[in-house]
Amino acid sequence: MTKPKLRIGLIGTGFMGKTHVFGFASAPRVFELPYEIELHSVADITPEAAARAARTLGFAHSTTDWREIVHHPEIDMVDITAPNALHKEMALAAIAAGKHVYCEKPLAPLAADAREMADAAEARGVKTQVGFNYLCNPMLGLAREMIEAGELGEIRGYRGLHAEDYMADADGVHTFRHDPAGGGALADIGSHALATAEYLCGPISRVMGDCVTMIADRPDGRGGRKAVTVDDIGRAFLRFENGATGSIEGNWIATGRKMQHDFEIYGTKGSLAFSQEHFNVLHYFNGADARGRQGFRRIEAGPDHAPYGLFCVAAGHQLGFNDLKAIEVAGYLNAIAGIAPEPFNFRKGLRIQTLVETIHRSSQEERWLDVPA
Repeated sequence: MTKPKLRIGLIGTGFMGKTHVFGFASAPRVFELPYEIELHSVADITPEAAARAARTLGFAHSTTDWREIVHHPEIDMVDITAPNALHKEMALAAIAAGKHVYCEKPLAPLAADAREMADAAEARGVKTQVGFNYLCNPMLGLAREMIEAGELGEIRGYRGLHAEDYMADADGVHTFRHDPAGGGALADIGSHALATAEYLCGPISRVMGDCVTMIADRPDGRGGRKAVTVDDIGRAFLRFENGATGSIEGNWIATGRKMQHDFEIYGTKGSLAFSQEHFNVLHYFNGADARGRQGFRRIEAGPDHAPYGLFCVAAGHQLGFNDLKAIEVAGYLNAIAGIAPEPFNFRKGLRIQTLVETIHRSSQEERWLDVPA
């Protein structure tokens, strides 16, 4: 039986734009999808860049005006990987046009904007997805399964960290990420640490934040320097609804770190440790092991950890970053087809932005704050 087509329009062709396309290309070859994916149109800032992206990424059409994609009658889903400050305008326009919307994180610079976007999508009845593909890792799924099954006992403590060094050079040029609308380190990468914390341990109820700007100004690209007001490091102590306590950190000036998205979870019966730098491995400590035989055991990703087996029939051969995006794409398409819930919709994206804003406010006020529902 012929599958219906899902025609995609992509806005932005940088790092994440290409990653999304890799997901669209891989997902149909790994999963039994409800749609045939068609790469319809791509938008970029110049005609040359847009045409080059269409040619190299496989889109049939290109444009410099993202509104052409939003309003094109043949396009079913609008994929937004443009700078953070542009997400709201583009998403609301696409939602008003009745398109499904796939948007990279953070969903919007402000929680109020994210709420408006989530409300609009739900009122219009379109399906949404925010790009948190680290949560698609089978090892994170295994960790949550173990926690929910009680293998760790009562969860007492959590430590989460997302550290990279792409902003460590004080002479690196001021970018959209350094603008208040960009959000800073906590919003840019600490959001992953927050999403992982709630994915594994449930809702965070209270926070105590500490957000600091270590590099006060950066080159503006025109011979001068421009002040930086966003955080280079965002940290918070956490209290979870289940009684556990913990901490998270988002740090984009961690010299030498390229992708340290790590967590440790401590329970009454055991504990888990994970690092994105070796993300096909989960370390498990079982408190029931005999004395003299205790230690963290290495659990290697393999076909027993769905959907790893759809990519490779042999354990230890490893999934990659782009494979996680393919898993995310498959989940989202199933949601559009109505055969599964949305994996991480705009409402969940709003939740992460609410956490970020509460941590920022806590840091400014130097006190514990309850997280709004």
